Order: sequence, then C-alpha cells, then structure tokens
Amino acid sequence: MLQYETKINATQLKGKDFLTLLDFSSDEIFYLLELAGQMKREQKEGKVSNLLQGKSLGMIFENASTRTRVSFEVGMTQLGGHALFLSPRDLQIGRGEPISDTAQVLSRYVDAIMVRTNSHEKVEELAKYSTVPVINALTDYYHPCQALADLLTIYEQKGTFKGNKLVYVGDGNNVAHSLVIAAAKVGMDVAVASPAGYEMNEDIVEKAYEVAKSTGSTIVITNNPVEAVTNADIIYTDVWASMGYESELKDRELAFGPFQVNSELVSHAKNDYIFLHCLPAHRGEEVTAEIIDGQHSVIFDEAENRLHVQKAVLAALIK
Repeated sequence: MLQYETKINATQLKGKDFLTLLDFSSDEIFYLLELAGQMKREQKEGKVSNLLQGKSLGMIFENASTRTRVSFEVGMTQLGGHALFLSPRDLQIGRGEPISDTAQVLSRYVDAIMVRTNSHEKVEELAKYSTVPVINALTDYYHPCQALADLLTIYEQKGTFKGNKLVYVGDGNNVAHSLVIAAAKVGMDVAVASPAGYEMNEDIVEKAYEVAKSTGSTIVITNNPVEAVTNADIIYTDVWASMGYESELKDRELAFGPFQVNSELVSHAKNDYIFLHCLPAHRGEEVTAEIIDGQHSVIFDEAENRLHVQKAVLAALIK
C-alpha cells in the first residue's frame, strides 16, 4: 500500500485522456499507483475482475512493440474487456484518412483508444476529435505508461519516493522526459546525464522544473555520468538509438560510450541501488550484462508492472 493519502475518488478520472503525466496532479498519480498495486495483489490472489465487461479498447500501433501490446491486451482481458490490435495496414489512416475522421469513427465503436506512434502531435489530434479517452502508449516526446510502471517498481523496492535519488543515464528521449516529470510529481530527486547534443527537450525540462518547485523535488541535468550517479538509489538507462534513430547508431556509439552503465560507473552509487531499464536492452552497449542481469536489477518486475499500471489507467479512465 502506498503511504500517501489522496483525495481522488473512483469516478474523478473517468473520460480523461492520458497523454502525458504533466496533465495529472500528484494526487491523481498516487491514486493510479495505489489502484495498480491493488490490482496487482488481486491478480496474484487469483481474483477475477469484470470491471470492464462489455468494454473495448482500440489499440493503434504505428511501430513494433512487445511489452506495450501484450500488457494492454492482457490487461483488458483480465478486466473482462476486449482489445483490438490495429496496425496502419488495418486502418484507412494508413492510406491518408484524416486523423480527425479516424478518431470520430473509432469513438463510435470502442470505449478507449490506445496509440503508439512516433508523433506526439498525432496523439494530441486524435484526442482532440475523440469522444472517448485516448491513451498515449509512446510518442517521440513522452512515454507516460512506462513512467508509471517505473514509479510502482521504485516504490515496491524502496518503500518511498522522497529521500531517494533517481538517476537516468543516456539519451534525453521520451523515456527520460516522462521519467523526470514522474519523479518531480511524486517529490523524488532526479538527475539526468546525457552526452552533449543528446540532452532532453528544454521546454519539457522547464515544465518539470515548475512541477518540482511545488513538490520539493530536485532536478539535476548534467553531461557528467559520474556526477549524476554519485549516491544514486536508482539507476536507469535506455538504448542509445531508439526506433527511428538506427541510422545514427555509429555516431551515437562514439558519443554514448562514456555513458555505459557498467561496474565502474555504478561503484559511485549507493550499495543498495536498483537498476531499471524500459527494454528492449542491448547488452554490451548502454549496459553491461553483469549489471542488467545482476543482483541489483529489477527489470522484469518493472516490465511486469506495465500490466498493472495500465490496468489501473484503463479502469480509471473508461466510463
């Protein structure tokens, strides 16, 4: 159980879009985490839920996925609902139909729309014209479902957010953006170390700073991985070249080499640090095998928690 009291009731989030954690208050995020923890316990106990019986989720995928597709589809099934996998080949949107038309049509068929795409603008436009909740399952700027799973994993391992230092080492990408926002929302200190030229979006960082002012979180942005990792409680990294950037891999290997999470780097962290990675991982690149497969790694607990937080999001948003 989360040791945070919230004033959110079970109907307050109904019908709301889930595009970025910037749109959710700290109380709303704590509520979703509490609900995810409850659903995780009930699932482990074998309890069956029909909370979303008769409800359908449309899942639009414009790029490949393992964890996102399986966790959302299984999550809907476990809640008694149904999920439909929709690729661009399955939809007229892949042949040029306006997003606004697709949004309005799907809203007549399904109770929520989940979308994974390279363009955050597409998700915003889909939400603008949809009359059912739209859930961002990954865009070029944000990955809020992953960040929720990260928070749940950290809480399970550390028992609190405040007083812990979360460190992200690597590309200032969508995962980094949502992670910093999530940490700021729950009052956790966070440091991000990226190579010069690969830092996070400045506008998003400024928004995270504004959140941190009200929660007491500290945010440190640096190009020095050792500075960032010193006294870390949680160390997090991601691939050097996310989908869409594979052509830059050679240049990125040179830039990111000093940012590899290895035994030398983690020696600067606290002895009881935990290691996180959103997966898929490239052992020998952004992280060595001894770290990601070692005793401090909780990456598979983290991956499992995608299922539980997404069930919470679905249950909270769908009317």
